[in-house]
Parts: sequence; C-alpha cells; structure tokens
Amino acid sequence: METKRKALGKGLEQLFSNEMIDFDNFEKEIIKETKESDIVEIPLTEIRSNPYQPRTYFDEESLREFAESIKVHGVIQPIIVKKSIKGYEIIAGERRTRASKMAGKETIPAIIRDFNDQDMMEIALVENIQRENLNPIEEAEAFDKIITSASITQEEAAQKFGKSRSYITNLLGLLRLPETTKKYVSEGKISMGHARVLSKLSDTEEIEKLAKKIIEEGLSVRDTEKIASNPEIEKTNKLKKSSIYSAKHTIYESVMREKIGTKVKISAKKIEIPFDSDNDLDRILDILGVTIEGE
Repeated sequence: METKRKALGKGLEQLFSNEMIDFDNFEKEIIKETKESDIVEIPLTEIRSNPYQPRTYFDEESLREFAESIKVHGVIQPIIVKKSIKGYEIIAGERRTRASKMAGKETIPAIIRDFNDQDMMEIALVENIQRENLNPIEEAEAFDKIITSASITQEEAAQKFGKSRSYITNLLGLLRLPETTKKYVSEGKISMGHARVLSKLSDTEEIEKLAKKIIEEGLSVRDTEKIASNPEIEKTNKLKKSSIYSAKHTIYESVMREKIGTKVKISAKKIEIPFDSDNDLDRILDILGVTIEGE
C-alpha cells in the first residue's frame, strides 16, 4: 500500500539517503566532522540512557569483557549524546557507557549533538537493529516502530536492512503472541522457529498451552508444527487430523498463511483473514498489493 512519507528527522534523513542503511558509517561521519577540540569528557553520572532505547537486556559477561578492554585501552570511539534538562542522553554508545561504568571510569569522551525526540527514537532503533544482538521480540518491536515512524513498507524495510520480506513479516507476526509467550521468546526459552509457528495460531489459550509444552517437553520445531496444524494430535497422540476441508483447501490455507503471516481459513466458498488492528489490516493489504486511492 502506498503511504505518504512523513518528513524524516535529520537522524534518519542521512541514514535513509542510501539504498542500504549503514549505521556505522553514519556514526563515523559525525566523528569525522567533529573537531578534536569539540570532543569533551563528560561525567558518567550525568549521562542517562536514550529513553527510546529498544534493548532491555545487555549480556553481563560481554559487558565485563568490554569493561576489561576499556581499563587497558580506554574508550577508543567517543559516544554521541544530546543535552537534556538533567545532564545528557545517549544517542549512540549505550554499551560503551555501561562498560565504562563497570570499568570504574568517572568520565567518557563524548560528542554533543542536537537531536529532537523523533531523531532519538529513530537513531536508537536503527542502531540496535543493525548493530546489536536483539532478542526476536525486541527486534520485532524495533522494526514495527521504524516502519511506522519512517512511513515505509515492509518491503522497503527489508531492502534497507538487508533482510528478506518474509523475515520481516514473520518477525512482526511475533507481536501478536500473548504477553506470557513473548516473555518466553525474550528469555530464550522458546526459539524464533517455535515462536513463528505459534504466531500463526489464533487462539490465545492454545498458544499458551503449546508454549508451555515446548518448554516442558523440549519439543522440536517440527513437532510443534505438527501439533499446531493438528490439535487432535496433542489430545490423543494417535488420531490423524480430521478436516472438513479438501486437501486443496488445506494447501491454499498454508500458502496464504505463509505469505500473509496470519492464520487464513477457507470454507463455504469464502476466505477469512483475521486482523487485530488497523495497522495489521494495512499490513495485510500491503502484502496483497491492495492500494487505496487518495492515501
């Protein structure tokens, strides 16, 4: 679906000017354009995280290793911050800041730049998507915000970040999972493969029940797919799936579910495609190539 592009903030304006987004180059350009005399040492006590930081978990072991390196070599690349009412907010360099605190440093080299709230959110999202090892839920939320914020399609997001369209579609599908199941995914108790299968189901109770079964019994993704496609297997573990649909309808449902990223039902000469919000409807119409005149 064609959408009107909102004016990008000066943060993403530079990032999105190229066919492929390169956050490392974006940060290097800021450092390159900054005079050495403009790089200042800022007390770590005056710095706080970007309020739009999508990452909620930082690997402690990795940070400790980084901290040891900083103790020996110092912070090689300055962080980028903006002045706020109380001190400074991080634009780029969250891990460097955390590791410096862990290393017992009192200050950190920084470049001060003026970015608005929209820029802060967009830059934090892009940095984390491209640079950090986000868990699937964090990544899904980050992509969802980028697509909404920058008014781009899933196809455009896929191209900008070097992903496949199906990868983005499957990832965003995870956001429809119940909160308890999303927590399992975030904690690594359920893999992306398992989560993808669960996201195709529409019944919340069924999803939560199967999620617990995956954890408790160590089900493989293949076993999960069998149960998800045939609830009767879970109940009897003997009966084959009984369906009122023809084999052809089952194949069509599977193909459409894979393309759209949500469960599709074909019956009584009609196709049912459920959606849970206006944004989800826009997503489905976009995948189907439906364009609304005037939008």
